Amino acid sequence: MIRHFASVSLALLLLAGTTIHAQDKPVLTIYTYDAFAADWGPAPGIEKAFEADCNCDVQFIAADSSIGALRKIQLEGTQTKADILLGLDTNIAEAARETGLFTEHGANTTTTTLPTGEWSDTTFLPFDYSYFSFVYNKEKVASPPTSFEALIALPEDFKIVIQDPRSSTPGLGLLLWIQAAYGDDAQRIWQGLAPRIVTVTKGWSDAYGLFLKDEADMVLSYTTSPAYHLIAEEDERFASASFTEGHYLQIEVAAIVGASKNLDLARSFMQFMLSDTVQDIIPTTNWVYPATKTESGLPEGFNTLQIPEKTLLIDGVEVEKNRNQWINQWKETLGQ
Repeated sequence: MIRHFASVSLALLLLAGTTIHAQDKPVLTIYTYDAFAADWGPAPGIEKAFEADCNCDVQFIAADSSIGALRKIQLEGTQTKADILLGLDTNIAEAARETGLFTEHGANTTTTTLPTGEWSDTTFLPFDYSYFSFVYNKEKVASPPTSFEALIALPEDFKIVIQDPRSSTPGLGLLLWIQAAYGDDAQRIWQGLAPRIVTVTKGWSDAYGLFLKDEADMVLSYTTSPAYHLIAEEDERFASASFTEGHYLQIEVAAIVGASKNLDLARSFMQFMLSDTVQDIIPTTNWVYPATKTESGLPEGFNTLQIPEKTLLIDGVEVEKNRNQWINQWKETLGQ
């Protein structure tokens, strides 16, 4: 009996030690969007790799979009549990900067190889990029439109699905794509698109899901989206339409929340985001280009993707200055 109680006591002590040890691990909380945190997204691989080195617990908290994640942090303010916000892009980063809720990332960005050249922003760290495009099934759309003008000239039974610029970075990207290409004539393009829009979804996942269910002929996505079907599904049917106006660039970024109680750990994670380990995870989980060139290079299949001849991008400060006005015009035109 004495031996039994001694064994139980020892077991309890060991369990208590394990619990204390687990509680001693710092928790790094990262707010991001649903597709990034999904089982098939980049988050699980990144979490596993970073935890192997940091002796910490990484927790990804998903919102339906990165804009939704930003709004969550704004509502929580300095009481937020988030250490990092991951998944905004340069089009919405200025709005995030103006909240005053974020601090310097502290990472060395000299290894980045972005289409825009050298990166100098000390608050927002780039980790991947792609170009907005309309994706279609080659077996169902034999002659895809080659411009917005060609798209609005198609019969009205040709349907597209897009995302809301108020809640989705791709949705905002389309708004800015048309604005960059057409300027004061942008509203005419939206008027032409309106009859062809099946629905406007809150985020990318819902829109792409509708497209895959044949609810639309094309979906607003990325030039890199066909790589998923080609590599993961061995399906060559999908392609992105090449537009003569050029394609709008999206650079995804991460930022550290100033109220974080784990600033050193957060900065270590930010540098880790530019490591070959993470950058090699990005292409076949987020299905976009990594922000740096790694030793392994891009997976086979990415070489088949169309690279826009002309890149469009509006400076983030200008975007923030005009974003509400452009969205209001969009709302009036589409009756949203």
